[in-house]
Amino acid sequence: MTDATAPTPDESPAKRAVVLLSGGMDSATAASVARDRGYEIYALHTSYGQRTEDRELECARRLAEELDAADFLQIETGHLSAIGASSLTDEEMSVAEADLESDEIPTSYVPFRNANLLAMAVSYAEANDCDAVFIGAHSEDFSGYPDCRPEFFEAFERVVDVGTKPETDIAIEAPFVDWSKTEIADHGIDLGVPYEHTWSCYRDEEPACGTCDACAFRLQAFQNIGVRDPIEYAERPSYVDE
Repeated sequence: MTDATAPTPDESPAKRAVVLLSGGMDSATAASVARDRGYEIYALHTSYGQRTEDRELECARRLAEELDAADFLQIETGHLSAIGASSLTDEEMSVAEADLESDEIPTSYVPFRNANLLAMAVSYAEANDCDAVFIGAHSEDFSGYPDCRPEFFEAFERVVDVGTKPETDIAIEAPFVDWSKTEIADHGIDLGVPYEHTWSCYRDEEPACGTCDACAFRLQAFQNIGVRDPIEYAERPSYVDE
């Protein structure tokens, strides 16, 4: 008897990839890159006590629908919030105004967050026979966040190789690790990323504040490519000419 679900001789099984889908523009673009490369998307969204978690979840769900994700998994975890030491999770710490020239690690840094998120993503990937895990980190992130550096992802991939089953082969894909936010936005427009369904603000759930680091880099990127950011802002700063 022929198995109707088995691939035909000229048809190979679809590649699968877990995409860490935060609801922001970088992860949305990374998901579009994964889809463009022929991967079936398994979207993973984590709520860890960040200030804008409800809005981020809403955007992540909408993006998963827009990208025809095969699955959407939401994981709620309070440990990063309980650990604290970040203005994203600790209400007693204020989210700083944007300083695009600063070399200091910003207060929005969540200690070792990407290792936590990637560990969950790899578990999800191994359980679903996925070939890769995509994350949207980029060069302007690792200037401030140590767990966004290229060497971090290279080291984590080695950990995955050692810590999974012998037959498991999962690549850690950070396609924008050497890119600027402007380059991501430009590529995303070419890919048709629905940026109207993304969220970047660290402070508010509606409208975006326009003045935190995340809003500033995002607005500047759209300005640089000559496209109006489609989401609403409480304030569009003076460096955004419109």
